[in-house]
Amino acid sequence: MDSKLLELAGPLQSLPPVDFCCAYGSSLLPNNEDKTSMVDYILGVADPLQWHSDNLEMNRDHYSKWMARFGPKVITWVTNGIGVGVHFNPFVEWKDKKIKYGVVGMQDLAQDILTWKNFYLSGRLQKPVRILVDNWDIRKVNIVNLKAATSAALLLSKPEFTEEDLYANICSLSYMGDLRMLFAEDKNKVKKIVHGSFESFGAMYKPMLQEYVAAGLLNCQHYASQGVFKQDCGLSATSYLLSTLPCIPQSQMAVGIGGDHGSNGAGGVATQPLISSRQEAANHVRKVLRRTVRASSLRQALSGFLAAGGSNAARYLTQKMSKSWKSRMLT
Repeated sequence: MDSKLLELAGPLQSLPPVDFCCAYGSSLLPNNEDKTSMVDYILGVADPLQWHSDNLEMNRDHYSKWMARFGPKVITWVTNGIGVGVHFNPFVEWKDKKIKYGVVGMQDLAQDILTWKNFYLSGRLQKPVRILVDNWDIRKVNIVNLKAATSAALLLSKPEFTEEDLYANICSLSYMGDLRMLFAEDKNKVKKIVHGSFESFGAMYKPMLQEYVAAGLLNCQHYASQGVFKQDCGLSATSYLLSTLPCIPQSQMAVGIGGDHGSNGAGGVATQPLISSRQEAANHVRKVLRRTVRASSLRQALSGFLAAGGSNAARYLTQKMSKSWKSRMLT
């Protein structure tokens, strides 16, 4: 592990053991000029109830006062009953930095990656992250998520597009319908993420693009800075892309437009939507993802407000809104 990763992994020394950890967020982008940004972490643990119990003994001050008072059972109830399975502790002091870490059960993490049930952590892992601990080989499991993200972004892309266009579409998937984007996020967030992590996006997604080129779904012309692609927008290619999406969005689309039943490859039954045009497929993909993200972002916002407590929640929202307003004033 290089010195940068060792530095990022430092906070883990003061927390109970985890099975997965990744660092993410704007603070890690090379083009980030805000040195006060919190470093964000996702921590995957085998038993969230036990982990929070241990962490309350070690780091009670990481939690809001009322969460610490009511204990791990209430923490996990709020996390799962109101939120989408992730409990965040923001504004945690670590040396001269502030960090925010979200705790999720490993099974919930794997489920969201493979099925897009909440399209919350799966959306985060479609963007570049720094993986620090990976006892469950989540990096390998996430390949399914990356291929599905590529397919969804292609369905939403024009017949001809650049690599940057595609990565922007991939990055935008998990923000469609996100209530925070209306008033509490930088309106240039997607552009900044893609520009700041272009090479990392390439390392993640070029294997999928090469696979689709080999299958005849894409035609690529390489230029000095990036590739320009033309895609097959016919019904056969469109149906194939839909078939590579996770079972939950496929089934949700099929409910509205009808579909064929068949094996989902995991011993269950999946429903693949029947479509008559590329535009119809794109419209339904956009509709389903927007609805899923809207519901997840609302649930997680309510859960986060309760978990962080009034003062921390207001502080976090104020910081987000400040960035949002600044981005709008500069354009």
